[in-house]
Amino acid sequence: MYNEFFMIHYTGNSMNRMPAVFIGHGSPMNAIEENQFVKEWKELGNKIPKPEAILSVSAHWFTDGTRVMTSETAETIYDMYGFPEELYKIVYGAKGSPHFAEEVKSLIRREVITDNSWGFDHGTWSVLHRIYPEADIPVFQLSVDRNASADQHYKIGQEVYKLREQGVLILGSGNVVHNLARINWNMEDEGYSWAEEFDNYICKNVLERKDENVINYQKAGNPASMAFTTIDHYAPLLYVLGAANNQDKITVFNKACTMGSFSMTSYLFE
Repeated sequence: MYNEFFMIHYTGNSMNRMPAVFIGHGSPMNAIEENQFVKEWKELGNKIPKPEAILSVSAHWFTDGTRVMTSETAETIYDMYGFPEELYKIVYGAKGSPHFAEEVKSLIRREVITDNSWGFDHGTWSVLHRIYPEADIPVFQLSVDRNASADQHYKIGQEVYKLREQGVLILGSGNVVHNLARINWNMEDEGYSWAEEFDNYICKNVLERKDENVINYQKAGNPASMAFTTIDHYAPLLYVLGAANNQDKITVFNKACTMGSFSMTSYLFE
């Protein structure tokens, strides 16, 4: 298990664009617990420039069609059950970003529905609460279309790339391996062999910029069939990968599997 940033590749001139980052968010408890993963999240806010706004693609806004929040403000959504009361007292009070949300609608070629019925779900606020606890950066969410293919998720990421050049941090929040049915609470610090194999396969192909193998993740064989049952937690990586380019430096952090069937592995493109 590794708890530090490592594997830095593809150095390029990144002075004029914001990074794109995929966070393996894991349990909502990471919003209140102190652990190796949270330590890296906290340090991330000091490693990258402060963004003008944050576009969050969260696994937990899984919708029919592609939807975007355009409101001036958003509620904190507690879309999880059975956790300590302390977790439900967190309010992430960031403002929205109507300007950049409308920009997203103009950049994406497929239909994008305005939907302000949602809010900041725990895929967004549990992570940003640790990276930017002051909540002083505007945030808006783009949903994950349950009907889109992996290639379509990737293409949407390519289409919103220009936001990075306008000072917007593109955040994908999910998990490369996310299989709730196979959780083993006795494997807190390790993953099943198939989970490790799939996570390593994706990591290798991300670092080698073989995006087609990440899109066509089934090429990993049997581990791919067990890594997740729906694409909701994997898809945010595809948005971030699409929003990256070959000049980006890639940093892998929190490279670990937990509870047997979760991957916390995260990627920074800058």
